[in-house]
Amino acid sequence: MSTSPTLTALHFYPVKSLAGCSAPEAAVEPWGLAGDRRWMVADADGMMITQRQRPRLALASARPLPGGGVRLTAPGAEALDVAVPSLAEAEGTVTVQVFRDKIEAVPAGDAADAWLAAHLGTTARLFHMDEPASRRPVDPDFSLPGETVSFADGFPLLVTTLASLDALNALIARGDLPGEGPLPMNRFRPNAVVGGTEPWAEDGWRRVRIGEVTFRAVKDCGRCVVTTTDQTTAERGKEPLRTLARHHRIGGKAVFGKNLIPEHPGTLRVGDAVEILD
Repeated sequence: MSTSPTLTALHFYPVKSLAGCSAPEAAVEPWGLAGDRRWMVADADGMMITQRQRPRLALASARPLPGGGVRLTAPGAEALDVAVPSLAEAEGTVTVQVFRDKIEAVPAGDAADAWLAAHLGTTARLFHMDEPASRRPVDPDFSLPGETVSFADGFPLLVTTLASLDALNALIARGDLPGEGPLPMNRFRPNAVVGGTEPWAEDGWRRVRIGEVTFRAVKDCGRCVVTTTDQTTAERGKEPLRTLARHHRIGGKAVFGKNLIPEHPGTLRVGDAVEILD
């Protein structure tokens, strides 16, 4: 195995739970990659909707537009460009809920809501996080005062490794549901993918430098039902949760990947060297 880990891919997800984008480089902001999960889908009461509840979200895509807007596309639907909503036009913010966090966000408007409702077959609204520097603190058990996050599940970035995916797929192939593998990395919706490590090496990381940016590796990523959702068909199976639960549990959770908090802004580029600092 190579002793020189490198960054092999970068991904960001403009709208939480919709299909993401790949990029050769990305700016790191205090709350995550630029443009990552600044938008989210919620129900009529402001409760977030993700692939946990609506796997069809995987079939919709969001691509960034100049100025921070997004272009929504889905099979059989006309594309819709959604500009960043202004507080004045939206008549203020609305309280939305991401897990236990209640956050102020700006509604995107009727056109975006109607597009999402048509795609999902249920009432849905699109919201934008206007002030990521102040809207949502990171869990204080894992962060420093003042650190914030976008609409991501809990932390600014998620890193995974190719070696761990290979090891997981080998375990799936030897299990009782081998037909469900091998799984692609997009099941885990990472921001950064690293090659050239040992399998599961990321479990022990505490601090890491990727290119010019250093990160604290603060928490193993416990996985949910989204990982069982085929991102191209929205169909669900039992893997990888079945195999992770049997072979890779940490703290009672099926784990794959590591959550990161940046120590300072910078830019990540595919091909950057990755150095484990602690």
